[in-house]
Amino acid sequence: MGERQVLLCDLDGVVWRRAVPIPGSVEALNDLIASGWEVLFITNSSHDPASHHVERLESLGVPASDRVLTSPMAAALLCEPGERVLCAAGPGVRLELERRGCEVVPGESDVPGAVDAVVVGLHPEFDYRRLGVAMRAVRSGARLIGTNSDPTFPTEAELLPGGGSILAAVATASGVAPVIAGKPEAPMADLITTRLAGPVMRLVMVGDRASTDGRMAEAVGAEFAHVLTGVDDDAPSDTGSHDDLRAVADWLLERGRADRGD
Repeated sequence: MGERQVLLCDLDGVVWRRAVPIPGSVEALNDLIASGWEVLFITNSSHDPASHHVERLESLGVPASDRVLTSPMAAALLCEPGERVLCAAGPGVRLELERRGCEVVPGESDVPGAVDAVVVGLHPEFDYRRLGVAMRAVRSGARLIGTNSDPTFPTEAELLPGGGSILAAVATASGVAPVIAGKPEAPMADLITTRLAGPVMRLVMVGDRASTDGRMAEAVGAEFAHVLTGVDDDAPSDTGSHDDLRAVADWLLERGRADRGD
């Protein structure tokens, strides 16, 4: 157990940009896994279920079963079984809330009776009407939970508004500060720590956004390796900036050889 080396790897902007893998990322991951590194994928992406990310990774040849932790998983842990939760988010959030044992109510129109919490995540159908539904629920006493606060996410062509932009609208209209579940906040840190379940000799977080991935690394006691393939965020990291995931893998593998005296 004490010899474990674990890479916490962001997905969007590190492994792929929306539907397009970043060149060299798949080979880099498999080289690390072949050399004994455990890889956990840590994503703030909230629209799709975790199984969607697992299927995409495995279709690219990267083993990912039980290796993907998502912001909807962390958000669901902030709700209690049996609570009524308004889901102002996509199917990834809805599924995790149902697994948690919550009564999930849709965010398309006002629902009779009180709800205990409103969970906000990325969903392209969000509009003015849904904003009003979420606002009224929060103003009536529901807790406001955001899957993440990322204002944007990278695609192969451009940046698009992220779940944090939708959350900001609900928070502003409600006059209530949300509790954030995903990177870099405590619920995601707790999820990661629980999943690691034991001592790790070397723990590295790789991501494209220092404001979330870098702070996430700090929260779980990991080194942070910053890559330049996603969001334009060039804040310093523990290990400096790397061109891409391939460069991070080469650096980690070379450091391992040096440590062994190869």
